[in-house]
Amino acid sequence: MIETNVSRRHHETFLQVIQSYYQLTKPRIIPLLLITTAGSMWIAAQGQVDPVLLLVTMAGGTLAAASAQTINCIYDRDIDYDMERTRHRPMPSGKVQPRDALIFAIALAVLSFTLLTVFANLLAALLAFSGIIFYVLVYTHWLKRHSTQNIVIGGAAGAIPALVGWAAVTGTLSWSAWLIFAIVFLWTPPHFWALALMIRDDYAKVGIPMLPVVEGNQATVKQIWYYTLITVAATLLLVYPLHSSGIVYAAIALSLGAIFIRKSWRLLHNPEDRTTARELFLFSISYMMLLCLGMVVDSLPLTHHLVNAVISQLHLVS
Repeated sequence: MIETNVSRRHHETFLQVIQSYYQLTKPRIIPLLLITTAGSMWIAAQGQVDPVLLLVTMAGGTLAAASAQTINCIYDRDIDYDMERTRHRPMPSGKVQPRDALIFAIALAVLSFTLLTVFANLLAALLAFSGIIFYVLVYTHWLKRHSTQNIVIGGAAGAIPALVGWAAVTGTLSWSAWLIFAIVFLWTPPHFWALALMIRDDYAKVGIPMLPVVEGNQATVKQIWYYTLITVAATLLLVYPLHSSGIVYAAIALSLGAIFIRKSWRLLHNPEDRTTARELFLFSISYMMLLCLGMVVDSLPLTHHLVNAVISQLHLVS
Protein backbone atom coordinates (compact mmCIF):
# COMPACT_ATOMS: atom_id res chain seq x y z
CA MET A 1 0.00 0.00 0.00
CA ILE A 2 1.19 3.50 -0.82
CA GLU A 3 1.94 5.39 2.37
CA THR A 4 1.77 9.09 1.57
CA ASN A 5 0.09 12.09 3.04
CA VAL A 6 -2.27 12.14 0.10
CA SER A 7 -3.58 8.69 1.09
CA ARG A 8 -5.08 10.21 4.22
CA ARG A 9 -7.30 12.72 2.54
CA HIS A 10 -10.96 12.73 3.46
CA HIS A 11 -13.94 13.64 1.36
CA GLU A 12 -15.71 16.87 2.09
CA THR A 13 -19.13 15.93 0.76
CA PHE A 14 -21.24 12.85 0.07
CA LEU A 15 -21.28 13.81 -3.62
CA GLN A 16 -17.49 13.54 -3.73
CA VAL A 17 -17.71 10.04 -2.28
CA ILE A 18 -20.17 9.02 -5.01
CA GLN A 19 -17.96 10.58 -7.65
CA SER A 20 -14.89 8.70 -6.43
CA TYR A 21 -16.64 5.32 -6.54
CA TYR A 22 -18.03 6.20 -9.95
CA GLN A 23 -14.51 6.95 -11.19
CA LEU A 24 -13.33 3.55 -9.95
CA THR A 25 -15.53 1.92 -12.60
CA LYS A 26 -13.74 3.76 -15.46
CA PRO A 27 -17.08 4.81 -16.95
CA ARG A 28 -15.64 5.98 -20.28
CA ILE A 29 -14.81 2.38 -21.19
CA ILE A 30 -18.25 0.89 -20.48
CA PRO A 31 -20.32 2.44 -23.35
CA LEU A 32 -18.11 0.71 -25.92
CA LEU A 33 -18.72 -2.64 -24.22
CA LEU A 34 -22.46 -2.00 -24.21
CA ILE A 35 -22.64 -1.13 -27.91
CA THR A 36 -21.12 -4.51 -28.79
CA THR A 37 -23.70 -6.14 -26.53
CA ALA A 38 -26.48 -4.27 -28.31
CA GLY A 39 -25.24 -5.15 -31.79
CA SER A 40 -25.14 -8.81 -30.87
CA MET A 41 -28.60 -8.71 -29.29
CA TRP A 42 -30.22 -7.10 -32.31
CA ILE A 43 -28.79 -9.64 -34.74
CA ALA A 44 -29.76 -12.51 -32.43
CA ALA A 45 -33.31 -11.15 -32.12
CA GLN A 46 -33.55 -10.39 -35.86
CA GLY A 47 -34.18 -6.74 -35.16
CA GLN A 48 -36.94 -7.21 -32.58
CA VAL A 49 -35.35 -6.96 -29.15
CA ASP A 50 -37.51 -7.06 -26.04
CA PRO A 51 -36.99 -3.59 -24.45
CA VAL A 52 -37.04 -5.03 -20.91
CA LEU A 53 -34.48 -7.70 -21.81
CA LEU A 54 -32.33 -5.04 -23.46
CA LEU A 55 -32.45 -2.86 -20.34
CA VAL A 56 -31.68 -5.78 -18.02
CA THR A 57 -28.80 -7.03 -20.14
CA MET A 58 -27.29 -3.56 -20.43
CA ALA A 59 -27.61 -3.03 -16.68
CA GLY A 60 -26.09 -6.42 -15.91
CA GLY A 61 -23.26 -5.82 -18.34
CA THR A 62 -22.60 -2.39 -16.87
CA LEU A 63 -22.40 -3.78 -13.35
CA ALA A 64 -20.06 -6.60 -14.43
CA ALA A 65 -17.74 -4.23 -16.28
CA ALA A 66 -17.77 -1.79 -13.36
CA SER A 67 -16.82 -4.60 -10.98
CA ALA A 68 -13.91 -5.71 -13.17
CA GLN A 69 -12.60 -2.16 -13.59
CA THR A 70 -12.82 -1.49 -9.86
CA ILE A 71 -10.74 -4.57 -9.06
CA ASN A 72 -8.29 -3.47 -11.75
CA CYS A 73 -7.97 -0.12 -9.97
CA ILE A 74 -7.24 -1.90 -6.69
CA TYR A 75 -4.59 -4.13 -8.23
CA ASP A 76 -2.91 -1.37 -10.24
CA ARG A 77 -2.92 1.34 -7.59
CA ASP A 78 0.88 1.17 -7.27
CA ILE A 79 1.60 1.84 -10.94
CA ASP A 80 -1.28 4.32 -11.16
CA TYR A 81 0.47 6.37 -8.47
CA ASP A 82 3.71 6.38 -10.47
CA MET A 83 2.09 7.58 -13.71
CA GLU A 84 1.21 11.26 -13.88
CA ARG A 85 -1.97 10.73 -15.91
CA THR A 86 -3.42 8.26 -13.38
CA ARG A 87 -2.03 9.62 -10.11
CA HIS A 88 -5.25 11.44 -9.25
CA ARG A 89 -7.51 8.41 -9.58
CA PRO A 90 -9.45 7.49 -6.39
CA MET A 91 -7.12 4.66 -5.30
CA PRO A 92 -3.65 6.24 -5.61
CA SER A 93 -4.95 9.57 -4.33
CA GLY A 94 -6.30 7.87 -1.21
CA LYS A 95 -9.92 8.91 -1.76
CA VAL A 96 -11.05 5.27 -1.58
CA GLN A 97 -9.40 2.56 0.52
CA PRO A 98 -8.68 -0.89 -1.01
CA ARG A 99 -10.99 -2.76 1.39
CA ASP A 100 -13.90 -0.45 0.62
CA ALA A 101 -13.26 -0.69 -3.12
CA LEU A 102 -13.19 -4.50 -2.95
CA ILE A 103 -16.53 -4.60 -1.12
CA PHE A 104 -17.93 -2.29 -3.78
CA ALA A 105 -16.60 -4.53 -6.58
CA ILE A 106 -18.04 -7.69 -5.00
CA ALA A 107 -21.43 -6.02 -4.56
CA LEU A 108 -21.44 -4.99 -8.22
CA ALA A 109 -20.55 -8.52 -9.35
CA VAL A 110 -23.29 -10.08 -7.20
CA LEU A 111 -25.87 -7.61 -8.49
CA SER A 112 -24.84 -8.29 -12.08
CA PHE A 113 -25.04 -12.07 -11.71
CA THR A 114 -28.38 -11.92 -9.89
CA LEU A 115 -29.95 -9.52 -12.38
CA LEU A 116 -28.91 -11.51 -15.43
CA THR A 117 -29.85 -14.86 -13.89
CA VAL A 118 -33.32 -13.76 -12.82
CA PHE A 119 -34.33 -11.61 -15.78
CA ALA A 120 -32.25 -13.03 -18.67
CA ASN A 121 -30.77 -16.52 -18.21
CA LEU A 122 -28.00 -18.38 -16.42
CA LEU A 123 -25.76 -18.59 -19.50
CA ALA A 124 -25.70 -14.80 -19.89
CA ALA A 125 -24.96 -14.42 -16.16
CA LEU A 126 -22.13 -16.95 -16.24
CA LEU A 127 -20.59 -15.33 -19.30
CA ALA A 128 -20.66 -11.89 -17.66
CA PHE A 129 -19.10 -13.32 -14.51
CA SER A 130 -16.44 -15.12 -16.57
CA GLY A 131 -15.58 -11.75 -18.11
CA ILE A 132 -14.84 -10.36 -14.65
CA ILE A 133 -12.68 -13.37 -13.75
CA PHE A 134 -10.78 -13.29 -17.06
CA TYR A 135 -10.12 -9.56 -16.88
CA VAL A 136 -8.91 -9.70 -13.28
CA LEU A 137 -6.93 -12.95 -13.21
CA VAL A 138 -5.74 -13.42 -16.78
CA TYR A 139 -5.25 -9.84 -17.98
CA THR A 140 -4.65 -7.73 -14.86
CA HIS A 141 -2.81 -10.27 -12.69
CA TRP A 142 -1.04 -12.53 -15.18
CA LEU A 143 -0.54 -10.78 -18.52
CA LYS A 144 -0.44 -7.02 -18.07
CA ARG A 145 2.85 -6.89 -16.19
CA HIS A 146 4.50 -9.94 -17.74
CA SER A 147 3.83 -10.25 -21.49
CA THR A 148 3.77 -8.15 -24.65
CA GLN A 149 0.72 -10.23 -25.61
CA ASN A 150 -1.24 -8.75 -22.69
CA ILE A 151 -3.60 -6.84 -24.95
CA VAL A 152 -3.97 -9.63 -27.51
CA ILE A 153 -5.03 -12.34 -25.07
CA GLY A 154 -6.60 -9.92 -22.62
CA GLY A 155 -8.80 -8.61 -25.41
CA ALA A 156 -11.04 -11.63 -24.89
CA ALA A 157 -12.43 -9.98 -21.76
CA GLY A 158 -13.64 -6.99 -23.76
CA ALA A 159 -15.18 -9.29 -26.38
CA ILE A 160 -17.27 -11.32 -23.91
CA PRO A 161 -20.12 -8.73 -23.77
CA ALA A 162 -20.99 -9.72 -27.35
CA LEU A 163 -21.53 -13.28 -26.14
CA VAL A 164 -23.56 -12.04 -23.18
CA GLY A 165 -25.89 -10.15 -25.50
CA TRP A 166 -26.45 -13.12 -27.79
CA ALA A 167 -26.97 -15.52 -24.89
CA ALA A 168 -29.46 -13.17 -23.24
CA VAL A 169 -31.65 -13.30 -26.34
CA THR A 170 -31.30 -16.94 -27.41
CA GLY A 171 -30.00 -18.83 -24.38
CA THR A 172 -27.33 -20.34 -26.64
CA LEU A 173 -24.20 -19.33 -28.56
CA SER A 174 -24.13 -19.65 -32.36
CA TRP A 175 -21.34 -19.22 -34.92
CA SER A 176 -22.50 -15.64 -35.43
CA ALA A 177 -22.12 -14.90 -31.72
CA TRP A 178 -18.58 -16.25 -31.76
CA LEU A 179 -17.78 -14.25 -34.89
CA ILE A 180 -18.88 -10.99 -33.24
CA PHE A 181 -16.71 -12.01 -30.28
CA ALA A 182 -13.81 -12.57 -32.72
CA ILE A 183 -14.34 -9.19 -34.39
CA VAL A 184 -14.05 -7.36 -31.06
CA PHE A 185 -11.12 -9.59 -30.05
CA LEU A 186 -9.20 -8.82 -33.27
CA TRP A 187 -10.06 -5.11 -33.12
CA THR A 188 -8.64 -4.70 -29.59
CA PRO A 189 -4.88 -4.85 -30.44
CA PRO A 190 -4.87 -2.07 -33.07
CA HIS A 191 -7.18 -0.02 -30.87
CA PHE A 192 -5.10 -0.33 -27.71
CA TRP A 193 -1.65 -0.38 -29.31
CA ALA A 194 -2.44 2.96 -30.93
CA LEU A 195 -3.06 4.29 -27.42
CA ALA A 196 0.11 2.57 -26.17
CA LEU A 197 2.13 4.40 -28.83
CA MET A 198 0.81 7.68 -27.45
CA ILE A 199 1.66 6.93 -23.81
CA ARG A 200 4.65 4.65 -24.34
CA ASP A 201 6.82 6.63 -21.91
CA ASP A 202 4.33 6.15 -19.08
CA TYR A 203 4.31 2.38 -19.55
CA ALA A 204 8.10 2.30 -19.76
CA LYS A 205 8.37 4.29 -16.53
CA VAL A 206 6.42 1.71 -14.53
CA GLY A 207 7.80 -1.36 -16.30
CA ILE A 208 4.64 -2.48 -18.10
CA PRO A 209 5.77 -4.56 -21.12
CA MET A 210 3.44 -3.06 -23.71
CA LEU A 211 4.53 -3.91 -27.25
CA PRO A 212 5.88 -0.41 -28.12
CA VAL A 213 8.04 -0.46 -24.97
CA VAL A 214 9.55 -3.90 -25.59
CA GLU A 215 9.60 -4.25 -29.39
CA GLY A 216 9.56 -0.61 -30.45
CA ASN A 217 7.22 1.50 -32.55
CA GLN A 218 8.10 -0.05 -35.91
CA ALA A 219 7.21 -3.58 -34.80
CA THR A 220 4.04 -2.29 -33.16
CA VAL A 221 2.69 -0.48 -36.22
CA LYS A 222 3.30 -3.61 -38.31
CA GLN A 223 1.19 -5.61 -35.89
CA ILE A 224 -1.48 -2.89 -35.94
CA TRP A 225 -1.55 -3.10 -39.74
CA TYR A 226 -1.93 -6.89 -39.77
CA TYR A 227 -4.65 -6.92 -37.14
CA THR A 228 -6.53 -4.13 -38.90
CA LEU A 229 -6.64 -6.12 -42.15
CA ILE A 230 -7.79 -9.26 -40.36
CA THR A 231 -10.43 -7.34 -38.40
CA VAL A 232 -11.96 -5.77 -41.50
CA ALA A 233 -11.99 -9.12 -43.27
CA ALA A 234 -13.67 -10.76 -40.27
CA THR A 235 -16.48 -8.18 -40.23
CA LEU A 236 -17.57 -9.30 -43.70
CA LEU A 237 -18.01 -12.92 -42.63
CA LEU A 238 -21.29 -11.90 -40.98
CA VAL A 239 -22.59 -11.29 -44.50
CA TYR A 240 -21.02 -14.36 -46.10
CA PRO A 241 -20.92 -17.23 -45.31
CA LEU A 242 -22.99 -16.77 -42.12
CA HIS A 243 -25.75 -14.61 -43.69
CA SER A 244 -26.46 -13.02 -40.30
CA SER A 245 -26.30 -9.50 -41.77
CA GLY A 246 -27.23 -8.05 -45.13
CA ILE A 247 -26.35 -5.42 -47.69
CA VAL A 248 -26.78 -2.38 -45.42
CA TYR A 249 -24.35 -3.78 -42.87
CA ALA A 250 -21.99 -4.83 -45.67
CA ALA A 251 -21.90 -1.28 -47.05
CA ILE A 252 -21.24 0.17 -43.59
CA ALA A 253 -18.56 -2.42 -42.78
CA LEU A 254 -16.78 -1.82 -46.09
CA SER A 255 -16.87 1.97 -45.74
CA LEU A 256 -15.63 1.94 -42.15
CA GLY A 257 -13.07 -0.72 -42.96
CA ALA A 258 -11.61 1.33 -45.80
CA ILE A 259 -11.07 4.28 -43.45
CA PHE A 260 -9.63 2.02 -40.74
CA ILE A 261 -7.17 0.50 -43.23
CA ARG A 262 -6.16 3.91 -44.59
CA LYS A 263 -5.43 5.29 -41.12
CA SER A 264 -3.53 2.16 -40.18
CA TRP A 265 -1.52 2.45 -43.42
CA ARG A 266 -0.60 6.04 -42.53
CA LEU A 267 0.59 4.94 -39.10
CA LEU A 268 2.58 2.10 -40.68
CA HIS A 269 4.58 4.70 -42.57
CA ASN A 270 4.79 7.16 -39.65
CA PRO A 271 5.50 4.97 -36.60
CA GLU A 272 6.93 7.82 -34.52
CA ASP A 273 4.07 10.25 -35.17
CA ARG A 274 1.90 10.34 -32.05
CA THR A 275 -0.67 12.51 -33.77
CA THR A 276 -1.25 9.80 -36.36
CA ALA A 277 -1.46 7.21 -33.57
CA ARG A 278 -4.01 9.38 -31.78
CA GLU A 279 -6.10 9.70 -34.94
CA LEU A 280 -6.16 5.93 -35.34
CA PHE A 281 -7.02 5.40 -31.68
CA LEU A 282 -9.93 7.84 -31.76
CA PHE A 283 -11.22 6.46 -35.06
CA SER A 284 -11.02 2.89 -33.77
CA ILE A 285 -13.57 3.82 -31.09
CA SER A 286 -15.92 5.31 -33.68
CA TYR A 287 -15.28 2.33 -35.94
CA MET A 288 -16.54 -0.21 -33.42
CA MET A 289 -19.51 1.89 -32.33
CA LEU A 290 -20.64 2.58 -35.89
CA LEU A 291 -20.05 -1.02 -36.95
CA CYS A 292 -22.34 -2.23 -34.16
CA LEU A 293 -24.86 0.45 -35.06
CA GLY A 294 -24.72 -0.96 -38.58
CA MET A 295 -25.58 -4.39 -37.16
CA VAL A 296 -28.59 -2.90 -35.41
CA VAL A 297 -29.87 -0.94 -38.42
CA ASP A 298 -29.36 -3.84 -40.81
CA SER A 299 -31.30 -6.23 -38.55
CA LEU A 300 -34.43 -4.06 -38.35
CA PRO A 301 -37.54 -5.34 -40.17
CA LEU A 302 -38.00 -1.85 -41.65
CA THR A 303 -34.55 -2.04 -43.20
CA HIS A 304 -35.33 -5.42 -44.72
CA HIS A 305 -38.58 -4.05 -46.11
CA LEU A 306 -36.87 -1.04 -47.69
CA VAL A 307 -34.07 -3.13 -49.18
CA ASN A 308 -36.55 -5.57 -50.67
CA ALA A 309 -38.59 -2.69 -52.09
CA VAL A 310 -35.53 -1.19 -53.74
CA ILE A 311 -34.53 -4.55 -55.20
CA SER A 312 -38.05 -5.04 -56.56
CA GLN A 313 -37.98 -1.64 -58.20
CA LEU A 314 -34.62 -2.37 -59.78
CA HIS A 315 -36.00 -5.60 -61.17
CA LEU A 316 -38.96 -3.77 -62.65
CA VAL A 317 -36.73 -1.16 -64.28
CA SER A 318 -34.45 -3.81 -65.74
